[in-house]
Amino acid sequence: MVTVYFKEENQMETEVTPQQLADMDLSDLLWIDLTEPTNEEKKELEKLLAITLLTRQQATEIETTSKYSETLKDIFVNTNYYIDKGKTYETEPISFVITQNALLVTYHQQKLVAISDVVRRMSLRPEQNENGYGVFMTILESLIDYDADMEELVTREISRLSKVITSSSNIDKAILHRINELQEKSTALREDVYDIERVINGISRSKKFPAGSENRISLMIKDAESLISHGDISFARLDYLQDTAMGLINIEQNEIVKILSVAAVIFMPPTLIASIYGMNFKLMPELDWVWTAPNGWVLPAGYIFAIILMVFVTFLTYWYFRYKKWL
Repeated sequence: MVTVYFKEENQMETEVTPQQLADMDLSDLLWIDLTEPTNEEKKELEKLLAITLLTRQQATEIETTSKYSETLKDIFVNTNYYIDKGKTYETEPISFVITQNALLVTYHQQKLVAISDVVRRMSLRPEQNENGYGVFMTILESLIDYDADMEELVTREISRLSKVITSSSNIDKAILHRINELQEKSTALREDVYDIERVINGISRSKKFPAGSENRISLMIKDAESLISHGDISFARLDYLQDTAMGLINIEQNEIVKILSVAAVIFMPPTLIASIYGMNFKLMPELDWVWTAPNGWVLPAGYIFAIILMVFVTFLTYWYFRYKKWL
């Protein structure tokens, strides 16, 4: 889909065909946005503006020259857009071209919230968006604000998870998985902000941007730096939560091992007694022990003696562990 924004305030056309675009006066255009364009739309636009749009693979390269570069006529910029998917995320590369006539061209494969918000920003500050350079900086400001919102969302998730960990008596794998998910999100957001910061640094060195852009550039640099610092704090908190969760899991496991070990030791003496009397040797006097009850019943005293002895040593071992405060 091709959307065209005109220099005349609040004038735009969506789903413009290549033929309609070819019939337009380029000097009247402010911004051309390509969202999921067809090959025909892409080729016609490249032919019309005498530019070459980067492929998706080229747009995702991490070299500085791939993020911001200038020729004698045009400026080429690439950055990533973070898309939250609940427990997961994905990044969408966005390509920008500013032609020598100050016409902005944006190219991406998905509809993006931050791009949609630019239209509202343009209507609020039309004096800052009189050409493609101004619209481009407005888009960068929108991307920074969007990343800030996403970082706030991650921060809230970290705070909620921290309360769960500190109040829960049972830390399971699901919590560790959630920490890992938030670490991945935090890392992706920091990479997005790093991309934007490199783009802004490229703008600050450029001589093509109009005079008076310095204040906006300076504010964007400060915002990007603050987001990076905020992301570092979030990542440090996640590391702390991970260490805390692992420590609690280790303590819980140690308690289980301790209980099993104590149980094994407590039942070791009666097991030894049962093993001795289970040998069935003929010369075992306890086999012949009997006790005659007042009612005439003849009871096996050796058997009763062995049972009482096993109960006694079990209680004695338990008392000893309690006395040593091992239980």
